[in-house]
Amino acid sequence: MRRIGLMGGTFDPVHIGHLLAAEAAREAADLSEVWFIPTSVPVHKPQPGASGEQRRALVEAAIAEHPSFRVEAAELDRQGASYTIDTVLELRERYPDVAFYWIVGADMRDDLPRWRRIEELASLVVFITLNRPVSGADAGRSEAEAELPPYLRDRIVRGEMPGIGISSTDIRRRCAEGRTIRYMVPERVRAEIERKGLYGSRTVD
Repeated sequence: MRRIGLMGGTFDPVHIGHLLAAEAAREAADLSEVWFIPTSVPVHKPQPGASGEQRRALVEAAIAEHPSFRVEAAELDRQGASYTIDTVLELRERYPDVAFYWIVGADMRDDLPRWRRIEELASLVVFITLNRPVSGADAGRSEAEAELPPYLRDRIVRGEMPGIGISSTDIRRRCAEGRTIRYMVPERVRAEIERKGLYGSRTVD
């Protein structure tokens, strides 16, 4: 059975932190592939600054050279508010012979019990939580996971990724201010943002 990681997000825009997280999850859970799922209408975030198709194109540009990464447009095609449980149920129906893993940052782990229909979701996927390596933090992580309900505790795989202080919010702000985003996003993404003038960007050498 193939093991597929799912990474949802607005990707507004996608940046190297997203790619590092996907690669860390792929390694931690021995995944065959990681599928990036751009959100259509985020439930708990402001509306994206770029359209769904523009964000999808940026993700496709970002992952073009990775043989195990692909874009899954389930939420863009469905439109409307995006809930993880709806996406997972759709993908499970389409791909019954795949084991799915949902990738989340360690900072989201404690919020999992508040996700919509979380007990049902936990029966359908394994969660990969990505921690930043901090000396002596393993005990604290174990204690935090011990506080989760049993139906979640047994459905978590832990991975590690480097600490990267990059956010989509900062990238959009830099674009609007005419500042460089070079090396914060893959070069193909930077070129696409500037070519289309996304986020108020203009060419910055």
